[in-house]
Parts: sequence; structure tokens; C-alpha cells
Amino acid sequence: MSYVIQAVLSNPRRPECDQITIPFPIPVDQYDKTVEMLQAIDLGFSVNRDCTVDEVNSRYSVLNTLVGTLVNIDQLDYLAKRLDGFCAGEVSQFQAMAHKLGLSEIKDFINLTYCCQQTTVITDFSDLEQIGKDHTMTLNGGAMPIDQYQAVNGKEAALQLINGGRGVITPYGVAYDNGMKLEPVYNGHQFPVYPYDSLFMVLEITPKRGLAEGKNPEYLYLPTAEHQIERTLLRVGITSPHDAQIRIDCNELPEKVDEALDIEYLSGDDLPALNRMCQAIEPLKKADMEKLNAVVLFAEAGDMMAVRQLAENLDLFDFVPGLQTPEEYGRHMIRESGHFDYDENLEGFYDYRRYGEQQLRQEGGQFNECGYVVYQGTMPLEELMMEDPAEKHQREQGLQMGGLAQ
Repeated sequence: MSYVIQAVLSNPRRPECDQITIPFPIPVDQYDKTVEMLQAIDLGFSVNRDCTVDEVNSRYSVLNTLVGTLVNIDQLDYLAKRLDGFCAGEVSQFQAMAHKLGLSEIKDFINLTYCCQQTTVITDFSDLEQIGKDHTMTLNGGAMPIDQYQAVNGKEAALQLINGGRGVITPYGVAYDNGMKLEPVYNGHQFPVYPYDSLFMVLEITPKRGLAEGKNPEYLYLPTAEHQIERTLLRVGITSPHDAQIRIDCNELPEKVDEALDIEYLSGDDLPALNRMCQAIEPLKKADMEKLNAVVLFAEAGDMMAVRQLAENLDLFDFVPGLQTPEEYGRHMIRESGHFDYDENLEGFYDYRRYGEQQLRQEGGQFNECGYVVYQGTMPLEELMMEDPAEKHQREQGLQMGGLAQ
């Protein structure tokens, strides 16, 4: 099963429209397409609960109580991401407690993912010692010093729990709530921070005018889909990117990229360019990340568009990490590059420094703290780092159209 939840959704206001089946979590590269599919049946334009759940297919069978309720696709997506990280024990805890509490609202299911770990669910009574130890571990927040854990009389703890008479039989095991309370971590509008996919940045989003009463910040995880940016802003009441206040919660950009950009003072207007830059960097392997650091220094990139273009055209640069002098470069070329048949018997006759200096003059390369970099492209480097004219026109047209749709 490649999904956590698969939901069949429909438009309650347009019953004549076809249903749409969506797997969750939605992959980032499928998110925009999914939103546009929903928009084709007059859904997905709003961040309100506008979709009726007609059917649910999931290993979490307790979620079938969502059928007939209204949800927003981002709520289903967030719930699926939360559940995707659950171990077998948490799966039992979530399902048993959801059944015990009789949950049917998406908001409550999301909030349960934050507290079901406080409960004890027994699915097999054959090993009382282990049941008691697991229960004691749960009561201690899921962590104990190993010596204290080993000292627990598991059988005694299990019998005390079972004989206490507070267990509730569910299809998913016997549930003991241990005093758990379903707290509103998720307020039904703004999602609590929860990084899921591989990412470079987590941004906290609030309106410049300040949060309204009862509202929480929203979080944007870059790189992301374009529609996700719009919908994240809307969830916190921002209809124009210019009105967004940005705080960096997590920054995993390559070191020299981070140093080259003044990202401590981001504005909402920077979000599209920042996201596209992160999208360009994301596919790079570790060695290419190191190369990008060197190329950014070499090109003296000073804005997000320049970094993005360098990341997308990294194959136009040659990079040898760690080299700092012409002699080191000459030695690398003669002995390690494969361009020459090196003969160790002639070692004393090689003039590495002179050859390295000659290559530097021919190539126009540069040493920096990362190593040696050469640009092999035919277009002037300054032009390479500029925005594509067609893309610039499209972006300007988009800005002229104004804010975001509610």
C-alpha cells in the first residue's frame, strides 16, 4: 500500500460532479495537480472544509467514521503524514482510543495523534511481564533509564492494571486511557509544525498585522508545491504575500548558499523565488551540494535567482574539492585526473606548480575555501545567473493579478 489513507471525495454543493479519489499523503510533485483536479469539480479553491468523504480505504479502519463528514484535503494530508510515522504500538493506541472516544471529526483525529501515546492498549494477554513493563514505560512518557526499566515487576504491574477494571474492549485491543485528555493541539485551522518530507527550510508564517484571537502561526516546508504556498498563507488569514511576516524556524541550506543570501530578512514576496531555489537544490547529491557551495563562491551569487540558476546548471562547472594552490592542481591533473599516463619513475621531472599555473591561465579557474572551480559554459556567467525573460514576464503578470483567492 503506497498510501496511508485513500479517500473518495465529492462536492456536496455539486452532486452532479464526478467523485475524485486521492491517496494521502499527497507527494509534493503531485500536490498542484491534485488541487487542480479538485478545482475541476469546484473544490480546492478554499481552505475551508469543502469536500464530502464518500469512502475511506486505509489500514486505519477506524477512520471509516469520517465517511459522510466534511473535510479539507490539507486536513487529510496532515493526518496521513502524522499517521505515516507511527509504529505498530502507536497504530493500536490510535485506533483503540479513537474507537473508545467515538471520534468522527477530522480535527479530533489529528489531535489524537498527539496524545494517543499516553495510553495503554493490550492486544495480546499471553506475556504479562512484557505488558507490565510496556505500561510502566508508557506512564513514564515512553522513556526510562535501562536499570529502572529492568527493575520493573512487569507481571505485578500488568495485573494491577487489568484488575483495576478501567479497560475498555475495542476491536483494536483493550484500551486504558491512563488519564489521557484530547487537547486541541490543532485548532481546526492552522496546523502545528510537523516536518515530513526531506526539506531545506521550515518557515513560520504570521500576518504582519498580528495573529487574530484564537489563531496560531502556520508553517511552510520548502521545497513545496506552489499551491501549498497559497493555501498556507490563506489558513492564517493572509490574502497577499506582501502581508506575510516570515520567521525562519529551521534552515538546512548549503552553508555557502546561506551565507550568500540575506535570508534573515525574508518577506512574503520572496517565497516563490525561495521555493524555486530550494526545488533546484533538492535533487543534488552530497557531492553536488559541496560543488554548489564552491560555485556560489566562485560566481559571487547574491540572490536566490542566481543560486537557483547555478544549481540547475551545475554541470557547466568543473570542481576539484580541497585544492588550494596551483601546485596541488597540477599534481591532481597529472596524477589523478586521468588525462595523462603518470609514471612514478619520472616523479622528479614533473613541475606540478608550473603546469598548474598554466592551466589556471587557460581555464580562468579560481581557488576558494571549498577547492578549485572552473566555468566551462559559453554564455557569460552574469547572463547565466539572470532570470529567464519568459519566466520573468509570467511572474510579473501573476503579481499584477493581485492577491490569493479565499
